[in-house]
Amino acid sequence: MGDGGQAERDVAEASRRRGTNLPAMADFNQLVILDAIRRSASGLSRVELALSTGLSAQTVTNITRRLFASGFIAEAGKESFGPGKPRTILRLHPPALYAVGVHLDPTVTTALLVDLAGEPMLERRMMTPLGQDPELAIDALVAMVEGLLSESAVDRARVTGMGLAAPGPIDPLAGALVDPPHLPGWHSVPLRDELSQRLGLVTLLEKDVAAATAAELWVGTPAAATGSFVFLYLGTGIGAGLAVGHEVLRGSLGNAGEIGHIVVEPDGAQCWCGLRGCVAVTCTPDAIVRDAIAERVLEPLVEPHNTVLVDAAFTRLAARATDGDDAARAVIDRAAERFARALAVIANLLDLDRIVIGGPAWERVAERFMTIVPAELDRMRAARSIHPVLIEGTTLGNAVAAKGAASLVLDRWLSPRTESLLLPVPGA
Repeated sequence: MGDGGQAERDVAEASRRRGTNLPAMADFNQLVILDAIRRSASGLSRVELALSTGLSAQTVTNITRRLFASGFIAEAGKESFGPGKPRTILRLHPPALYAVGVHLDPTVTTALLVDLAGEPMLERRMMTPLGQDPELAIDALVAMVEGLLSESAVDRARVTGMGLAAPGPIDPLAGALVDPPHLPGWHSVPLRDELSQRLGLVTLLEKDVAAATAAELWVGTPAAATGSFVFLYLGTGIGAGLAVGHEVLRGSLGNAGEIGHIVVEPDGAQCWCGLRGCVAVTCTPDAIVRDAIAERVLEPLVEPHNTVLVDAAFTRLAARATDGDDAARAVIDRAAERFARALAVIANLLDLDRIVIGGPAWERVAERFMTIVPAELDRMRAARSIHPVLIEGTTLGNAVAAKGAASLVLDRWLSPRTESLLLPVPGA
């Protein structure tokens, strides 16, 4: 008799070498072509597509014919490349598809609609005092998105889905927010499925810093065009997103990037984690405002834990620093030095050469931070004598996380993934 155990092991080993089939390959090649056209700012000819993708000229012709008939690409004139017949340039047709992006921040909620190229068509914002009550916040979010879609007059059938960026921790399997530090009362709230059901849109949930990183990959800074960088997110909280080879690294369950408990001021304020001087209690807008109040640069707040009031105080402090107020400037510069220490830990760990900084709070302190952070970071970097680090602010504005959330929907639809080629394992 044969060895039954060996037979099972042989089947298990074979399942790790899964194959593909022709329909899956055809779909994959179509996405390869569409992705190549999307990544080219000026468009590509069929000859250039064949060269860049490695597909045959006939395959490229067949695929582009289907994409043109479906309205996803359009002809954008002809160009001559030496002797011979001019080549037709192909580009994305942006109105072919749309996606909604929402960023739920404890202070400001943003919703926008982007086209196939990732360009925002319409944007809405509201303060988030309702963030403490999940039920009221969900009602407000639904009304906000419905209003956005109605105002846009876009055919609902062309809206391929909605991306939702939210503060972590998140449970990507349940589509839930799990006790975010700045959203008390949000314990395992199944936000993804609730919004999807009420809006009738396939909804993806992503941590805010990962969404912001995704936005940079799609439509961000020149530094991000290399596909490998760290995005430092400064909003109500602080986080770090890592992109390597045009992919966002999310960790085992989508919660990578928590840097709030890096110690940057050993004798600093007590953190809820038990340590002192963590990023979470020294570098956030709330921490900076508390420092300013302690230094008597700002008046005490009537409601110290009201994120909207904290945000307004942060805006006043930043404006005073920009106008040359030495006391306000000293508070923000001290926060910038602490921020640089956290960056140094990340840069030394990952041997970075590119850093992008952004988020809802970034623009207000960008001038002072960019005066302090690069030199401080360079002083603390282990590899400073080997290579420089390029630091720049995002070009995507305060809505970078919402843009990233929408980009994730388009990325899910547009980008080729090799796992889509694999046949399912029998019995899995």
